[in-house]
Amino acid sequence: MLTVIKHPVIRDRLTRLRDLHTAPAEFRQLAGQIAALMVAQVTADFAENPSECATPLEITSGHRLARPIVLVPILRAGLGLLDGFLSVLPEASVGYLGLARNEDTLRPEPYYLNLPNGIEDSEVIVLDPMLATGGSAIDAVRQLRAHGARRLRLVCLVAAPEGVGRFEDAAPKVPIFAAALDRGLSDMGFILPGLGDAGDRLFGPPKA
Repeated sequence: MLTVIKHPVIRDRLTRLRDLHTAPAEFRQLAGQIAALMVAQVTADFAENPSECATPLEITSGHRLARPIVLVPILRAGLGLLDGFLSVLPEASVGYLGLARNEDTLRPEPYYLNLPNGIEDSEVIVLDPMLATGGSAIDAVRQLRAHGARRLRLVCLVAAPEGVGRFEDAAPKVPIFAAALDRGLSDMGFILPGLGDAGDRLFGPPKA
């Protein structure tokens, strides 16, 4: 269920994103650009309804999306993809899911959940830049399903094979879309070669 979106502009932006010298402001801009470029592929199989449309010259037939869209960034790093998706899908509703990784156990710990109404009838796109161990994404899908979400897909910038495997075992019907599939995980659970801690690179490291 993994789709690696291959596009020259995405690869260019991702290479700049990985660069350790890229400052947070540019990192945020690049992440948003990649997210916007991913939208077409991520939504390519969304259901449509036929719709009549009046042009300035005549009546014609067209199509409209059949279901509402809900974007759910996993806080805080998922916010780095949100504006890119909203730039293409401004009509989407937004929910927020807070999961913090315990650096000792590498397991996610929930701390916040705020979802819009109607999520059970919507196309739900989970946004998380890194699919590393897979723990956060798996827990996010479980929580969203518990609140009625039925049509889910996961979007990340960079994925590790270990995380992809775990996620596919836990949520085999949820498609994964990534800008890159990297080599693997370090002993500390970070993606290699990766791009570092996405949250810190987007917004700066937290206060010690």
